[in-house]
Formats: sequence, structure tokens, C-alpha cells
Amino acid sequence: MLISAAIITYNEERNIARCLESLRGVVDEIVVVDSFSKDRTEEICLKYGARFIPHAFEGHIQQKNFAIDQTTNDWVLSLDADEALDEALKQSILAIKTNPSAKGYSMNRLTNYCGAWVHHCGWYPDTKVRLVHKSFARWTGINPHDRLDMLQGEKPEHLKGDILHYSYYTIEDHYKQIEYFGNIASHELFQRGVKISKLMVYMKVISQFVKSYFLKLGILDGKTGWTISHMSAYATYRKYTKLIERYRQ
Repeated sequence: MLISAAIITYNEERNIARCLESLRGVVDEIVVVDSFSKDRTEEICLKYGARFIPHAFEGHIQQKNFAIDQTTNDWVLSLDADEALDEALKQSILAIKTNPSAKGYSMNRLTNYCGAWVHHCGWYPDTKVRLVHKSFARWTGINPHDRLDMLQGEKPEHLKGDILHYSYYTIEDHYKQIEYFGNIASHELFQRGVKISKLMVYMKVISQFVKSYFLKLGILDGKTGWTISHMSAYATYRKYTKLIERYRQ
């Protein structure tokens, strides 16, 4: 069982070394598809022996499927640049390399938010399918909310250990991401002909906060849980107000 890692990047010099370091001794090939970074991303990737492929960004789903298609092995571990394998997950992957019993494997993802690990708010266990035989899986979903789905009725098995997700270093990073993802999501909704009223926007905003802070127990994450719940509600607000503005234009 030879495994290729498939990673997409754009200006990821802050994260990519940690991601690649976690893959040492686990994967047999690293493929990085880059959207023409302007920082040291390429230099760092080449240092770790990755195959670095510049490719115009057409969307998260499209870019990740392109990355899978560039790999030379049948098995692919798909990661984001701001993710890394913890030690338990490394050992779980190594344990199945000699005798895989499924066509795909899921794993939990634990997110670090401004220095704090988040165990509630709906952010954990945040189970993801990430290790697959590429003939039996494909990235799908609606940009920017992509997911790796199994095909032909195959069911993934679950591995112990976590993907460590280093999401935001500062609140400002989160605000920037909300604007970026809001633009993408509102465009996708507009293309699908989705419409929404101002009243529905506010109802969705309130619902998102209640879900994150109370139903998903964000309250147990203290100040971090409050911040995440507030920001999740704000992200909902920005996505739908951007959609309304698209119709106005």
C-alpha cells in the first residue's frame, strides 16, 4: 500500500512545513498543487522533496480533485496546508499500510483556534474522510465547503488519532476568512438561484449562534467557545447579505 499525499496551497509558508514534517515516514509521495504563491511556499515544499505543481485556482473542489489526479499511487491522503497528523494517527495509518481492509478511511479533526484547542461548538470530532483509494472517492460539495465522498457504495472505516487543524492565529485572520469564504459561498448560492429575505437572514444568524454555543456546547469552551459561536453567526450573516447584494447588483 503506497500512499501519496495531496495538498493544495496558496501563500502557506506559515503552515506548510509543519504539515509536511508530519508526513515523514508515513507517505511515499507528496504532491503539492499551488495557486501561484508569492511567498516561500515553493521553496519549503521542495526542501521536503514534494512534487510542486503550479495550477490556476478554479475552486476548492476542483483544485483538490486535480491534486488527486496528479498523484502516482492508488492511495491518497488529502490534507490542507494548515493541517498535520498527530502521532496516534500516524501509527494508525502505518498499521493499515500492510493490509488495508477498506477503500477509504475517516479520522477526527481537532482544531486550534488562536492557541486554544476546541472540543465543542460543533468543531470536534469533525470527522473527515481523507485517506482513500482514488478509484473509489472524489471531492464533492459546494465551494468552499468541500468533502471527500466515497463512490460505488463503499463505506469508510475509522482510524484512531486526530488531524491537527491550525485554523486561525488571530481574530483578524478569522474575519478575513469569513469575507473570503462569504464571497465564494454567496456566488455558489447565486449560481444555484437561491434567494433569501432579510428576515430569514436574521433567523439563520440567531439559529447559528444558538446551535454553536448551546446545542453544540460551545459554552464549555469558555471564552473561545463564545468567540467562535459569535463569529460563526457573523459568517452566516455575511454569506447571506453578500447573496442579497449580488441580486441587487
